[in-house]
Amino acid sequence: MQNGCVMQSGAALTPVIELYTSEGCSSCPPADKWLSSFKERGAGQAAVIEAFHVGYWDTIGWVDRFASPAYAERQRQVAAWNQQRSIYTPQAVLNGRDWPDWATSGTHAPASAQAARASIALKQRGDDQFEAIVTPGSGAPATWSAYWTITENGYNSRVKAGENAGEFLRHDFVVRQYTPAGNYRTDPAMPQRLTLRSIVPSPGHARQVNLVVFDPKTGSTLQAVSAGC
Repeated sequence: MQNGCVMQSGAALTPVIELYTSEGCSSCPPADKWLSSFKERGAGQAAVIEAFHVGYWDTIGWVDRFASPAYAERQRQVAAWNQQRSIYTPQAVLNGRDWPDWATSGTHAPASAQAARASIALKQRGDDQFEAIVTPGSGAPATWSAYWTITENGYNSRVKAGENAGEFLRHDFVVRQYTPAGNYRTDPAMPQRLTLRSIVPSPGHARQVNLVVFDPKTGSTLQAVSAGC
């Protein structure tokens, strides 16, 4: 449930949807449109939804301004968790698992009957300052990890070169900041306090502050929250 910029996770696992995409990839615009459909149906609070733009298409003529080497590095880690030999776009990932049938999944965030293995209490402490208390729960692995993202909606680009030359692309849930938050030993009696100093919001682009807690050995989500702050 959410009250302003305070968010407390529930008992069920909040789905985490990652899309690895690029403005230089001709097969990516349909995936970008699919991701944007979650915004249109108000799924931004029911799931953590993230569009990670990667830069390995930049060499064919168009530089994706939203890409970061850190996002491609994360995609390589996802590939290792899934025992994949290579990375590709567009790739959808659901709760750390490769999701090849995303295109037939519909436009609602997948409901999860799975119980969360951690709880998260997130609040805003000041201008662009956030804090979360993470408490491992039943079934949590011996260690856990976490990362923050800031995502923003309502971007567009007129592509002038590369595979999408001449296309007008629209983007939502664009990852504008990705901040790993460390690795921790599981102890339900000792909740962990995580903090984030975020980038300044971009005027005219609604943003979400997200925290994802996961198993560092498998990438599977333990719990996540998303707050429109």
